[in-house]
Amino acid sequence: MNTRLLILCLALGLAACSNTPPAPDWQMNAKTSLERAADAWLSGNSAIEAVEFARARSEVARTGQPELVSRVELLRCATRVASLVFEPCAGFEALAADAAPAEQAYARYLAGQALAGDAALLPEAHRPLAGAAAVSEGALASIKDPLSRLVAAGVLLQRGAASPAVAVLAADTASAQGWRRPLLAWLQVQQARAQAGGAVEEVARLQRRIDLVAPAQK
Repeated sequence: MNTRLLILCLALGLAACSNTPPAPDWQMNAKTSLERAADAWLSGNSAIEAVEFARARSEVARTGQPELVSRVELLRCATRVASLVFEPCAGFEALAADAAPAEQAYARYLAGQALAGDAALLPEAHRPLAGAAAVSEGALASIKDPLSRLVAAGVLLQRGAASPAVAVLAADTASAQGWRRPLLAWLQVQQARAQAGGAVEEVARLQRRIDLVAPAQK
């Protein structure tokens, strides 16, 4: 089972991914819509993402369990961080009072504000990054799931701990998946750094790549 599917299963309840007993319809419907929403966002299609996320949230809300809905909101915010869209996780904040400690810790992590004791509460791939002042490219590359890797890279950038090598790895990760939105964001990060360093040829090379990606951004 890949990491993203595992995260979705944990978010919605393990019954959604077990063989027996059959999962309730709401779980399967929500899982499918969440996957589609994430793919749409990362590919640069905000309209489809909004529709699929609303459908997923509606399915989960049928349970009347705010802690489950809060996890769905965190998954959405994670795709934003992966794409370097740093904004308050408003959907989660509205439910934070009923969220479990693990969800509270993950929300702080996504905001680049993890506390000393949060690491143990985070998804395993993110624990080593929670309090580290600097993270090597190798440590980031050890995160096998592409989305988790991009989320981690986004958190590092928020904290000012993303080295040039991390930015390259993040761009390469997005490129390999065909995810336009995070690819464009990370290319722009690289270009801004090249401009600051006066690397004219590198700025021009990155602009050519950006021009290939940007027309498809929606």
